[in-house]
Amino acid sequence: MGMKCVQCNTDNNLRDRTTNSGRCKNCNHPFVFDPTTIKDQKIAFTDPFFKNAIADISSQNMLFFTPKQFLYLMDKRLKNRTSSNLWKWTLEYLIQSLIILIFGGLFMSSIFSDTVGFLIVWTVLNIIWIGGFFAKSKSTEQSARNRRINATNLQTLGIMMLVTGISASLILNYVPGYIAAIALGLFSYWLGTVQKNPQQITGEIFLVNQAQSNEWLLDWQRVNGTLEKLLPAPRQEALSASIDPEVSTYSFDRAIICDSDETAQFLIANNVHFENNCAILSISGYPQSIFDTVIEMLRRNADLKVYALHNANPAGVSLVHQLRTSPNWFANQAVTIFDLGISPRQILETRDMFVQQSQTMAQTARQLPDAVRQGLTAQELAWLDAGNFVELESFTPQRLLRVVNYGLAQSGDPQGNQGLILVDDNVGYGGGYVFVSDSFG
Repeated sequence: MGMKCVQCNTDNNLRDRTTNSGRCKNCNHPFVFDPTTIKDQKIAFTDPFFKNAIADISSQNMLFFTPKQFLYLMDKRLKNRTSSNLWKWTLEYLIQSLIILIFGGLFMSSIFSDTVGFLIVWTVLNIIWIGGFFAKSKSTEQSARNRRINATNLQTLGIMMLVTGISASLILNYVPGYIAAIALGLFSYWLGTVQKNPQQITGEIFLVNQAQSNEWLLDWQRVNGTLEKLLPAPRQEALSASIDPEVSTYSFDRAIICDSDETAQFLIANNVHFENNCAILSISGYPQSIFDTVIEMLRRNADLKVYALHNANPAGVSLVHQLRTSPNWFANQAVTIFDLGISPRQILETRDMFVQQSQTMAQTARQLPDAVRQGLTAQELAWLDAGNFVELESFTPQRLLRVVNYGLAQSGDPQGNQGLILVDDNVGYGGGYVFVSDSFG
């Protein structure tokens, strides 16, 4: 298997890499990953594959990204490689059917009659194909997109069985074959239709875990240098940072409150606070060194606009309620809050999102305050109670920043609030107004 060197672009086959102890035959640059040494070929990849992933997630080294955002991207690309190409599998199916029917049919015909032997082989072959596509259409290791593709493949396979099976049965004037073709073909098509139903989609799991992804990043940096745009784990500084007294007398007109330190760190690293002249904090108090000072500055502004950015999980859907009712935030203050986070409703209306499931999330969802549950639809509550959740870090840096900037721009334009929905004030949020953004939808 050939693999290009990321340093000089020279193609090295397996023999070249083995002879040179895992180094390029031209420039002697070490290879970090060798797919031939990976037992699980589902997660086997080359150095150029990894390099391209880093370049894409950082927008050619322009944007900072979190380790989990990189995990999501790698997982998506590894899964996309296993997606079944329509023309490829169709050709494989036809060739396989022809070969197996000829040899298997002849063998079975020596035991049964000619037509019965061929019918048995044809039936078994198609049941195997149906089972394969069905397993992939419900596999938690497949992305939502790939599961939908395999459901479509079931429908396509059903049509092919109807056309080929009925045609052959009519030519041979064989009634059992005609019945078998209709039964299997319609069953396959029906199965594909059922699997396309969003209610049938189960939670998705990663092909690799965060620890494995982090190890890949460390291995890559040992050979190819530090990744400047890769963010470290957020650190809480115990000591307060000194802020110019003159600066602290001012206030921000807007503030983004995130439900995780990682999201707040990501926005700050990518200069969202500078570009939009807004404060950025996490609900847990990040960045701790300036948190108390910034909160005091925010509370001095009677016209403050707050933007809640959160995951689609129990803690996330509770963020606005917490901001409204907690004395540590904006309790008893008439503050306008815009909900820029992901809502379960958006997930239910949008395809191809990475939906995970957790029993812990299910238990937490059932313990949500009544004020929060009353603000959700029955479908949203059922989705949360099942343990489903979607993380902001499943979105690429470019897309997440675009959503945030769009939400900020929409809230500032009186004529441009098509993406913001006013939420009734009687759901327990407290005083002021609450808006929900449709940006993620």
